[in-house]
Amino acid sequence: MNISKGVVQRAKKIVIYGPEGIGKSTLAAQFPDVVFSDTEDSTLDMDVARLDKPTSWTMLLQQIEFIKANKPCQTYAVDTADWAEKLCKEFVVSKSEHANSIEDFGYGKGYTMLAEDWGNFLNKLSELTEVGINVVLTAHSQIKKFEQPDELGAYDRYELKLEKKTAPLTKEWADMILFANYRTMVVNVDNQGAAKGKNKAQGGQRVLFTTHHPAWDAKNRYGLPDEIPMDYSQISHIIVTQQNVVAPPVQQEELPVEIKNTAPVTEPNFQREEPTISKDIPKALVDLMVTNNVTEVEIQQIVSQKGYYTFDTPIANYDPGFISGVLVAAWNQVYPGIEELRKNNNY
Repeated sequence: MNISKGVVQRAKKIVIYGPEGIGKSTLAAQFPDVVFSDTEDSTLDMDVARLDKPTSWTMLLQQIEFIKANKPCQTYAVDTADWAEKLCKEFVVSKSEHANSIEDFGYGKGYTMLAEDWGNFLNKLSELTEVGINVVLTAHSQIKKFEQPDELGAYDRYELKLEKKTAPLTKEWADMILFANYRTMVVNVDNQGAAKGKNKAQGGQRVLFTTHHPAWDAKNRYGLPDEIPMDYSQISHIIVTQQNVVAPPVQQEELPVEIKNTAPVTEPNFQREEPTISKDIPKALVDLMVTNNVTEVEIQQIVSQKGYYTFDTPIANYDPGFISGVLVAAWNQVYPGIEELRKNNNY
């Protein structure tokens, strides 16, 4: 048993959220040596390093495993978390033969399953910080009515644009939550008073709010002012690089969720020649095949071996539900089977 004292420098887990177009991606791009998983093409007009756009939840998890194994950067950014959550929802739905949406599970079961897989995602991101890689999640904001349990009345507040079970997990996970918004002032223009007269908004400076407020969620553990300009230089002294990260003396406690569907042990190769794949195959499966250098023949072999379709059935003729629910959603089981076929066939 070791007892340590003093500040431990380690990589940070940061959430940046705000309205669309405020500059969340631009701010994330200013972090040291950043690589993006861009779920919504928001960085295409920016000169940044990015992995292929993840088109499935499985592909996004594989990208995290790739970053962890190869350490190609000092910061890993997922842009945005709410679009990543959509991939997670599709993954949860694909595991059911009868559900077409997260609502179809009934009694909130779908959202419970979503929270379990989202917790697994956050735990994997925490593993990146343990090897010295900062993690940034960007997200959109939404305005929701909030009613305090000990007060009468309700009021609007800004929140993360995530589901009610995944948003709390994300806020607990983060070391710092920064709310990006415009600093505006309401000015009365007809001398009738702000309550009764005509008003207009002035200002528009982009700022970051760093502490909790009745009107928004935010937090930091580093003594930042309540409001700072939206510029990376305002927080750069907090962000550590790989050169000065010291691993914590004790293992970080993971979020209390059940971990399922872990990524394959074999590391995906993101720098390989793409196999020739039919354009009629759904993109989510194509991306996984390209990432892992899997051919159509190998898919047909493993599928026929399991008795789903005959070997001569083209993948494009497979039922779409089979492709999304068995091949894509269960890729963590499909790919090891393909590796076994390769081993047995000596190629």
